[in-house]
Parts: sequence; C-alpha cells; structure tokens
Amino acid sequence: MTADAPRTPAQNTTTLYRNARVFTAAADEADRWADAFAVAGDTIVWVGRAGEEPPAADSTVDLEGRLVLPGFTDAHTHVLMMGAALGQVYLTEARDLHDIRSLLLAAREADPSATVLRGRGWLFDAVPGGAPTAAMIDEAIADIPVYLDANDYHSCWVNTAALAELGITRDTPDPIGGEIVRDASGEPTGMLLETAATQYAWAQRDEATTDADRDEQVQRTLDAYLATGVTGVVDMAMDEFGLAALQRAQERHGGELPLRVAAHWLVTNTGDDARNLAQVEHAARLAADPATPWLRVVGIKLILDGVIDACTAAMRHPYADGSNADPIWPLERLAPVVRAADAAGLQIAQHAIGDYASQIALDALEQAVAANGDRPRRHRIEHLEYAAPGTAERMASLGVTASMQPVHSDPAIFDNWMAMLGDDRVERAFPWPEYEEAGALLAFSTDSPTAPHLALANMYVASTRASALDPAIAAVQPQHALPLQHAVAHATRDAAASVGDGEWRGRIAEGCAADFVVLDTDVFAEDPRALLRAEIVRTVVAGRVRFER
Repeated sequence: MTADAPRTPAQNTTTLYRNARVFTAAADEADRWADAFAVAGDTIVWVGRAGEEPPAADSTVDLEGRLVLPGFTDAHTHVLMMGAALGQVYLTEARDLHDIRSLLLAAREADPSATVLRGRGWLFDAVPGGAPTAAMIDEAIADIPVYLDANDYHSCWVNTAALAELGITRDTPDPIGGEIVRDASGEPTGMLLETAATQYAWAQRDEATTDADRDEQVQRTLDAYLATGVTGVVDMAMDEFGLAALQRAQERHGGELPLRVAAHWLVTNTGDDARNLAQVEHAARLAADPATPWLRVVGIKLILDGVIDACTAAMRHPYADGSNADPIWPLERLAPVVRAADAAGLQIAQHAIGDYASQIALDALEQAVAANGDRPRRHRIEHLEYAAPGTAERMASLGVTASMQPVHSDPAIFDNWMAMLGDDRVERAFPWPEYEEAGALLAFSTDSPTAPHLALANMYVASTRASALDPAIAAVQPQHALPLQHAVAHATRDAAASVGDGEWRGRIAEGCAADFVVLDTDVFAEDPRALLRAEIVRTVVAGRVRFER
C-alpha cells in the first residue's frame, strides 16, 4: 500500500484515497459500494466510483485494492474493566476445574510477590455442578485473596482469603438485587451474585486500584481497540473513576482522545426513590457539562436483571430447575427513574436479558412517553438474549434500539445457556432478524470484557452463528445469522446511530467524519473464516492515522 497521507491533516488539505473496495454502509443498497473517497481535514468530502472525476487533492493514497470499512463503534463496552481484564488471568478457554487451577497456579508462580490474584472469564460448565466454591480455589491458592469474575461479569467467585478480606460472614446480609450464596448451614460458599459481586468484590477492587493503574487500563483499552478497527465506543457503566481516567487521558492526548467515547452513567437501585432520582440528577448535570467530540455523557444505564447462565435473568417462566429470579429494578422503582431521565433528555439504556426484564423495561418507557409527551428520544435495551415474541415490534413502535452482542451467542460458551432454559425458548436465542424485520434499530457490540473485543470476530459470529473461539464447533441456530453486509452495518452505521450520531459518523459518505479502517483481506469476497484471520492495516479517526500495522 502506497501512502503519503499526513498523520495530522490540516483542515484545508485534501487527501484522496483511491483504488479501493469501499463498503460505505449506506442504507440504500445502490450506494453501498464505492472505489475511492476524499478527506478534507477530519471530514469525508467526496465518495466516488471508477470513472468519476475526484476533487483536486493535496495528497493521494493508493490502497491497492484493499477493503475499506467505516470505523466500528463498539456500542456496549466497559473501558476500564476491559483494560483491567486484559491484564488478568484469562480463564474462558479452561474446560474444567483442573484447567482453572493450572492457570491460577501458573499466574501465581509468575508473580510470587503478588498480594492478590484476579482472573476473569470462567464458564459455569467448567465447574463441577456449575456451583463454584471457595474450597475449589483454596486447593490451588489459599495464601492470598483470589477474585475470579465470571465470563458474563455478573458474578464473582472468590476463595476463603478473599471472603475474609471482604469481611463476608454468615451474618452479612444480601444486598438489594444480589446474593451471597450460602451452603446448607448458612456459611458463604465463595460465590457472589449480581450486586453482591459489585458491592463487595468490585468495591474492594476499586479501593485497591490507583489512578496510575486506571490510566494504564484506559490506554491499554484505547490501543487494543484501535488495533482492531474500532473508532468509537459506548461505555455502559460509567462512574467517577472511569470518567476521571478518561478525562486524564484526554488531557494527555492534547485535549482529545484517539477514539470517540460516549458514556452512560450507571444508576443503581438503592431501594429509595429519592436516592435513585438523585443519581439521575447527577447524570443530567454531567451530560450538561461542556463536552468534546471525544468524551461525553449521553445517558444513564440501569441493570434490570442478571444473566441466564447463572439463572439470575428475570424470566416470565421458570428455568429448567424450577427456579426464577426477581428483577433488580421492579417496575415500581424503575418507572420514576425512567420518567425523570426521559424528562431530562437523557438516553436510557436498560440491561434486560430475560423476557420479563425486557417487558418491564418497555412498560417503564411507555409510561415515560405518556407522562413527558412527544419529544425526540432514542432509548435502548441492552442484550435481549431471550425476549418474548412481539418484543421487537413493540420496540420498533417506541423507537427503542436493540443493542445486542453476537459474541454472546458463540457456540463455544452456549451449552450452559441452553441447559439453564432447557426448553423451546432456546430456539429464539438472539433472534437478530426479528429486529430487522420489525424495523427496530439494531446495534451490535461486544460488551467487552464479558467477551473478546475483536470486531471482526464479532462479525464472524453474527454472520454464521458459528464459534470464533473454537471454529471447529458447528454453528448453533444458523437461521438467525445475518448477511455480512447487514452485520457490518449494524456494527458501524447503526452502532453510531444508537447514541444519536448517525448523521455524522458510522458511514463513508460525504459530510461524515473521516473514521475508517483498511483491511488486508476482502472479507466479503472470501470464506467467512477470513474474518478470523483478516487484520486491520490502518485505523483512521477524524482523518488522522491512529493505528498502522
């Protein structure tokens, strides 16, 4: 690839990118492909096809026939957590307890002076009976606290030393929306579910983490995303620590970030309406603060339920074992918060994995619309792993975005999910075509670090329903796979639109931000597995080369 494009283009210079295969992500199929485009400063000013006369340019880049895509927007991620996870023991590939212990022992031997060990990504079906205990970890490591976040980050498995560090005993009460799992005699077993994980294990982690640690975590995430073609992210659990770390990163980078960050402030259910509404007011003040194109608070995040793998998602009908879970936000607590956030002009993102959770999420939104009247709004529901028939149509009528993560349906991690439901509900897992057919906006993301952050691997799962983690595993429910062009559009154009940016980024079109990526492989022309071996050659954000292989 011949390139003489400046790395920091002046606003009045124009660069022509030619000899390319450009997927524009246009909604109109007739405009979906181009051969060249021009960038002036940070904006695309021309898109053309072979034979069309380009504008005069100050410099030209010959892309040598390579594929160009709009930059990916990871529409649901966790910036600080992802950066931390990239430095922790990775357990997703562990197939049994022996594998988990071996990985923990190797990490302990690699850093014998460590005073704590943190891991992430373990799967329930790798643990005997799907019921982790502190004693299982103690057999490998008992001398220091061990904290292991589950693959879905909705539970934390700890050893006896960690229970002692947290001060958790048989007398410690369960928090609202969470559970300290106990044995038959009432003693804590070492499993912390939902808000018990966040209020104990994660709070301890936050207290032990320094600003320098967080700065390193943010930079690790920014670098990782740029190397995989991501030019924008939506952080879905922003707090004071994360916002301060991103603000410091923005200062280090001369008043901007190397990619665009929109944030949803996490609002937790305290059980008290006044305290809940105070959190909304705080988020509204942050959203009103002067923002940059690089960092802004756009709304709030509400976690309505848990996950199917741990039987903590709120379902209309019980799990295979006869159990069920109550929502973390019952409708009577949820509705006032949604109504207030909607009135304040905040975007509302509601985590709803079970069908009962998505039902009350939409009930609360309908009440807010009735109370606040007709106004521009683009709210979202996150995950929607199992939603009842008719949910997609209801969302489309309300203008609610379906924010979904193809990598969560990877067959390599899906057996336990199916076993927990154990009935015909598994046939409607992650039914992305339903949302397309209903006319709802569908935005794709990874929810990193609950899944790998790799954008192309995400597209592989979306377009095949096969496994990016283990390509030898057969596809599951391939009837729900989408054409690759659709999948990429949902991860670029629609992901940007999911936070109100659809008019000015997420496409390669005149007037849009010059956020794009160049690949070494035409993934549209080859076997789908090309998505797993293709590499990003160059990532450009606002006309500037932010990554080059």
